[in-house]
Formats: sequence, structure tokens, C-alpha cells
Amino acid sequence: MQNHPGTAGKDSVQTIPLGTVDDMRERIRKKSKLKGRQPEGDAMAQVGELIGEKPEGGFRRDLLIEYLHKVNDAHRGLHDRHLVALAALMNIPMAEVYEVATFYHHFEILRGDEAAPGVTVRVCDGLACELAGARDLLARLPKLLGLAGRDDVRVIAAPCIGRCEQAPAVALDQRAIALADDNKIFEALQARPAAPRRTANFTPADLAEQSVTLPSDAAEAIPAHTDYATYRAHGGYALAAALVQGEQDVESVIKAMEDSGLRGLGGAGFPAGRKWRIVREQPAPKLMAVNIDEGEPGTFKDRTYLERDPHRFLEGLVIAAQCVGIDACYVYLRDEYHDCRALLEAELAKLQADPPCPLPKIELRRGAGAYICGEESAMIESIEGKRGEPRMRPPYIAQVGLFGRPTLEHNFETLYWVRDIVQKGPQWFSSFGRNGRKGLRSFSVSGRVKLPGVKLAPAGITVKELIDEYCGGMLDGHALYAYLPGGASGGILPASLGDIPLDFDTLQPYGCFIGSAAVMVLSNHDRARDAALNVMRFFEHESCGQCTPCRVGTGKAAALMQARVWDNTTLEDLAQVMGDASICGLGQAAPNPIRSIQKYFPQEIA
Repeated sequence: MQNHPGTAGKDSVQTIPLGTVDDMRERIRKKSKLKGRQPEGDAMAQVGELIGEKPEGGFRRDLLIEYLHKVNDAHRGLHDRHLVALAALMNIPMAEVYEVATFYHHFEILRGDEAAPGVTVRVCDGLACELAGARDLLARLPKLLGLAGRDDVRVIAAPCIGRCEQAPAVALDQRAIALADDNKIFEALQARPAAPRRTANFTPADLAEQSVTLPSDAAEAIPAHTDYATYRAHGGYALAAALVQGEQDVESVIKAMEDSGLRGLGGAGFPAGRKWRIVREQPAPKLMAVNIDEGEPGTFKDRTYLERDPHRFLEGLVIAAQCVGIDACYVYLRDEYHDCRALLEAELAKLQADPPCPLPKIELRRGAGAYICGEESAMIESIEGKRGEPRMRPPYIAQVGLFGRPTLEHNFETLYWVRDIVQKGPQWFSSFGRNGRKGLRSFSVSGRVKLPGVKLAPAGITVKELIDEYCGGMLDGHALYAYLPGGASGGILPASLGDIPLDFDTLQPYGCFIGSAAVMVLSNHDRARDAALNVMRFFEHESCGQCTPCRVGTGKAAALMQARVWDNTTLEDLAQVMGDASICGLGQAAPNPIRSIQKYFPQEIA
């Protein structure tokens, strides 16, 4: 017999047969094997159909985001049952799958029996699109679509989708609509049948219907570009092949990169040749991560070059990999660039099917809608299949990066220029420039100019020269009032400072920086404070939430910036804390628009 404390009194006991205790222990033992929600057979079959057969050694943990995309695309969302099934198939905790899925904006989390959304129309509310009337378009569309009888259409605002020269830009599911208006959106919807309203409750017999492939515009939407055969016919990959086969000296290539003065063109501006040498000296195996996330509002240069000449970038990637000793390359492309992804997948397949020389392993990874993943360490976390949260440094990723290995991280455009610099000589690149600066810069120009777009111009050109010589001047009836020289985070300058050379290190004395060279032009019909509020709301939306100064500070700042008269004391306190205590560049740069308005446009907030 075994004593057990009773409830009748302090000294009372209750006798329980030993068999009853053993039964209780057995029940506890069995229950402990079934912790949490268990996967359902139907859901396991559906997810397994999408992600393929389990490879030897199990599913790769770093492909979690790729698998989530497959399920999200097929079912127009992520049902609880599918997340549970995916966790079981990958043998990782459900909480881990859920925390990754909920981090990224492009994953639609569906709870219980919640129906999957129909067609989604995303209206960009970035600064360039706001200037072009996106706010009015967003307000009109729900009513107009209702009158058209499309109750399966959801209209939402979306952060910058990287088509600022085509403002206002709209995405219908994954199809981009440039210079969007009511008629263009209606025409696109007419070509898109009503999406089925699916819920989590269906039978195995419905599997084929439920996992339908969404209508794709990829085939007709891929822009005209230089394909693999054409690129090879004009000498493409000759340099890469010579380097891999030992006919071209590695040291001479690195020296050319150093002598050219080429700097990283994603925003930080670190000298490219020096970066190659640093990573080359690290122990093997070494990896490469290529950043084509391009989420900075106002930036679209990488997309433009990728749409025209993808193999110039890929050859630069192969050259860099050979010079540095890279074993595998991971290309991270933002999810908004659906057409670019189809293009790059097709051309990469051609390259790998008929390589001009032995190639490193190259994997294309798909972002999921998170601006923060443009930060190099957050991008690496995302490639590893995790939440895209920046890492504390040191260690730096050149030493401890992707999968814990030394990693060469580059922006797309940096690699795009490698072939020309080596073949034409470093002096060719450095021979360009104005106002004491050297090199070429690709400016993404948007806003109140006649000819927005990517403008390849000498480094050191001023915004006034850029507008007059490359953009056809200001729009009729508009005069230059202000400009953002480096996208949302680069600050705002008045027209009176329109003669500053646009290059690395020239704008810092004015509280600004060039970043990715996204120049957004405001006119006398605009207010600089409205532009500052627009970008602060963007920062609030895109903060990863990891650190309190950024998470709370951006939201508080956006609220204070709506007041007719600014509370400058409180805003300065917020700016100081965000700048000093944020982990990464998002929070550190978020105060720039606040201080720009306070310094250069005090009349707007007084």
C-alpha cells in the first residue's frame, strides 16, 4: 500500500491501490510522447506533395522559408494544420516554424477554419508612389471593385515594392502593374479568374483542387534581356573561364578591383577589393551571400540591371568566387521581384547545364517581404531559414557568417561591374567622376522629374546636374524644393544644397549619406515633413522588433511627427536613443529624416 496526502485534514491519508498508480504513470508516459498538436494525415500528404520526398539525412533546416513559400503559394496561405505537418516532416518544433512564418509579411497565417484570401491587390505606399497619387488610388479601389462585382479581391497597402520609377506601382498577387490606374487594375483582374475560397477543412479527395498552382504571368512578364547564348557569343564568361583554368592570375584581378576604387554598392560602401582580400585570407570552407533584397525605398537599380543583363552579374559572381576561394554561393532575391526570379532561374539553369568552366554551387533563395533582410547579417539569418533579425557584431560575417563560415557578402551591382573593371582596366572605371570624385554611380531617380529611372552617371555629380542632364528636368510647373539623396534612411536636403557632390563621404557633414544612391526628388508642391513622416512609418512597419529603441522609437516618432507643431525636445531624445542603442542600421538611421526637417525645414514644423 502507498500513502497519498488527502483533502479531509492535515493528518488524513488516502490509500490507493498500487495498480492505480502504475496505470497513472503509464498514462503520463504515453502522453509525454505526444506533446503539442499532432499532424493530420491529410495535411502531411498535402505538404509532402509540395516539398517533395524526404531526402537521405532529412529535410534541410535552412530551406524552411523555401518550403513555406511552396505551401503559401499553393494554398494562398499557411493553415495551422500545414504548419504542424511541415514541422513534423522537418523534425523541428512547431514553435520554430510558426515564429519564422509570422516574421515575414508575405506569409498569410490562417488560423482554424479561416478561409484563404482571394486575389490580393497591394498598392505601394512608398514615398514615390504617394507623390504619384497612391493614397487616393488605395482609397478608391475597394468601392470600385465592389461595384465591379469582385468580392474576392482584397486591397491592402504595401511598403515600397521596388518600382519607384513606375509610380504608382501595384502588385496583383505576384504580378506588378506599372503606372497603375483603375483601368489597368480592372484589366488585370479580368484576366485573373476568381480565386477559390478555400478553408482548412477538406478531404484527401480535394487534394488536387486544393493545391492548384496559381495563375502565373511569369512567361509573358519576363522582360527582354541578354540571354545565355547571346552573352557567350559576345565574349561572356571568357574571363571567368580563364581565371578558373589558371590562364588569368588571381592576384591581378584582385589588384584591379582594389585600384579601381569600386566600393560596395548596397549602401555601406566598403572597398570591394579589400573585402575580397580579407575573406580570401580566412580558413576554408568559405561561402558567398549576394544581396538582391533591395528593400530601401527609392531603390530599383539592381532590378533594372538584372532585367537587362543577368549573366554580367553571374560572371562577376563566378570570378569573385574563384578569387576568394568560395565553395558555395547563395543569391538572396526579394520576393517582390517575381519576374526577375523567373528570369534568373531560367538563365542560371542554362549556365549550369552548359558551364564554360567548373562552377561553384549556386543556390537562389527567395525573400518573403522583410526590409530588414537587406542588412547583411539579417539576410544571412534568413538564408539559414530563420527570422531575419540582425546579429550583434563582432564577430563580423567575413569571419563568422553563413552557417558559421567566413562569408563574402556582396550587393548585386558590385558584382555586375567586375567583368568590365578587369577587362577594361581599373583606370577605365576610375576615369569617370566629377567634383573630385572617381568612378560611376547608378542612381535610382524617382519623384517630380520628367524621366525617372536608373541613371548611370559620374560619381560626384550633383542633384541639380543629375536632374537637368539625365532626367529631362523637373516636371512642368514644378521647381526643386528638396531631395532624399540616399533613399528613406539617407536624410532630406533642401534645394539650396543641390550642389553637393553625390558620392560616398560627401554628404555626412550635412547629416545625410548616399547609401544605395536612391534619389527621390520633391518639388514646391510637396512638404518635406510629409516625406519624413512617410519614411518613418515605413521604418515602424519594417522594424524587426528585436531591440526596444527601434521597435518603440520608430512608432513613437511617427506619432509625434503627425502634430502640426513638433515636440522637438522629445523627438531629439528619441533620435538620440535610437541612434545610440539600436542594434542595426535601421534604427540607427531612422533619426535622419527627423533631424533633417528640424535643421533644414524648421518653417514646416514651427
